[in-house]
Amino acid sequence: MLQAATASPDWRHLSEAAAFAFGLHASQMRKGTNIPYLSHLMGVASIVLEHGGDEEQAIAGLLHDAIEDCGAEQEAVIRMKFGDRVATIVRGCTDTDVQPKPPWRVRKEAYIAHLYKTTDDIRLVSCADKLHNARSIVMDVRTHGVSMFGRFNAGQEGTLWYYTSLSAAFAETMPGTLSRELSAAVADMQCLASACGQANRESDHA
Repeated sequence: MLQAATASPDWRHLSEAAAFAFGLHASQMRKGTNIPYLSHLMGVASIVLEHGGDEEQAIAGLLHDAIEDCGAEQEAVIRMKFGDRVATIVRGCTDTDVQPKPPWRVRKEAYIAHLYKTTDDIRLVSCADKLHNARSIVMDVRTHGVSMFGRFNAGQEGTLWYYTSLSAAFAETMPGTLSRELSAAVADMQCLASACGQANRESDHA
């Protein structure tokens, strides 16, 4: 079971974590867009809180990409600033801290396997992360069509496989509203990709 929601009286630690995360990711943008990456971090923390997460879990939501995107040394910094629990969640949301990164499919298969044996703390933040990403992909497919999958190393086929696999893993390991929201977003992603692909094929033969 997830821990009961707790927070410092003034949410001071979350505010400090936001400032730290903003400093780490200030210059980064979401793939293929001019959207600051900070929007994703705030979105993940928001989803965590909306689904019963406590302050430390929300802090981990803000920092979930710090190790992967900003270096393995950030784990010790996070542990010192925000404690063992936050650092453990962030580590559990990291699919690699190796540079150059191992092959994409190998990393993602290992991460999916990890979800079946990890903690509820880590699953909550990870599912919030994947839900925010899935919703963003759905919005972009609606706006730009399936060409937007070209932003991702795995392309359309690999991205759909990954999110379908994530949805199945979370549905099995943490059934509830959050995993159902992810399943719905992934279903929308699949339907849009199929519809857009069919429209493109029909246009090519018009």
